[in-house]
Amino acid sequence: MRIISGKYGGRRISPPSKMPHTRPTTDIAKEGLFNILQNNLDFTVLKTLDLFGGTGCISYELASRGAIDLTIVEKDPSMYEFIKKNKINFGIENMQVVKQEVFSFIQNSKEQYDFIFAGPPYALTTIDELPLQIFKKQLLQKNGWFVLEHTPRNDYKKFENYKTERNYGTTIFSIFIQD
Repeated sequence: MRIISGKYGGRRISPPSKMPHTRPTTDIAKEGLFNILQNNLDFTVLKTLDLFGGTGCISYELASRGAIDLTIVEKDPSMYEFIKKNKINFGIENMQVVKQEVFSFIQNSKEQYDFIFAGPPYALTTIDELPLQIFKKQLLQKNGWFVLEHTPRNDYKKFENYKTERNYGTTIFSIFIQD
């Protein structure tokens, strides 16, 4: 795994060999997603939330491109420690790493974000609740983006605030925007 662009561009990330429930976003899919984001969002003003942080690669990419405030939520103890270690190694001071179950975090959050990314385990049976809860709890600022990574078996085209999707084989990014 590598960081594609920005301040940390080209740096490699070596995740633990055993990553329970973690499926890192492929470099091809990540590059496609960040091309879309780069053409639509100003990274230097973004307050971001990365749900199901996993390896932290999405947030490292956001930090590398200048996001000003980053929060990562990851409940697995080994992945939580891995993210904290990389935060220190990269010298990312504006990143908060939260060890908590995602739906619990959503229910208790009082913050609003400009950009939220969720890359849940594909086997998560409550995946369809994510967009519903994020909008119900009003976690996005006006014009904020929520990107949900999922497989082709999930379809969000009829969900409120759904705007578009990008397909990278077995990885689909559904994009929702707060009106």
